[in-house]
Amino acid sequence: MDPKDLRVSDAEREHVGGLLQRAVGQGMLSLGEFTERMDTVLAAKTRGDLNQVLIDLPGIQMRPEYLPQTTAAFPVQPQAGSAPAYPAAGPGGPLVLKGRLSSLTRKGRWDVPSVIRLDTFASSVTLDFTEAVMQTQVVRIEVNDSFSSISIVLPAEATADINGVETVASSATTKVRGGAPFGPLHVVVVGKIFCGNVNVAHPFATRLRKFINGA
Repeated sequence: MDPKDLRVSDAEREHVGGLLQRAVGQGMLSLGEFTERMDTVLAAKTRGDLNQVLIDLPGIQMRPEYLPQTTAAFPVQPQAGSAPAYPAAGPGGPLVLKGRLSSLTRKGRWDVPSVIRLDTFASSVTLDFTEAVMQTQVVRIEVNDSFSSISIVLPAEATADINGVETVASSATTKVRGGAPFGPLHVVVVGKIFCGNVNVAHPFATRLRKFINGA
């Protein structure tokens, strides 16, 4: 079989997405071109499909067997294998949530450590704290994301701070009172989001009551 006809893994799609991000940072692609090419990357089935979005970018390294007239090679990230999507946090340690083209949800009575780390790519993430079991008053959420939608749902008495979020072609919004920690829960969101969004809000019923009461 021709190497360009081999099927691609999510890890390879993610790797090529990272190469396109680098091209944007170097001024070789506009955000519009980047979005179009990422659509192709996410829909790619073969390595030939992936190579089409990189072929005209100077300095982007590619495997020679996948494209003619090139001599460089890029390392393909290893596939994740059977590692669990939600590894358990050790005592006092962070909870690391990883997702690639996935849906990640935490809701109901789940144990929340002091630090949550999100490592996501093209995923849908929901962290619902309304019934969660807290270990500390302040929870730090560290985000390293591309192309995902992250929803953080907080109980009525909670506060939040998202000033530490760096956005690149993204949005970070909060409808929750900010400032210093107040009440039983204060969430601090930090990190970087590329072509994605993070939204911090109370549950819909809470927002509706506040609207009716004029709060």
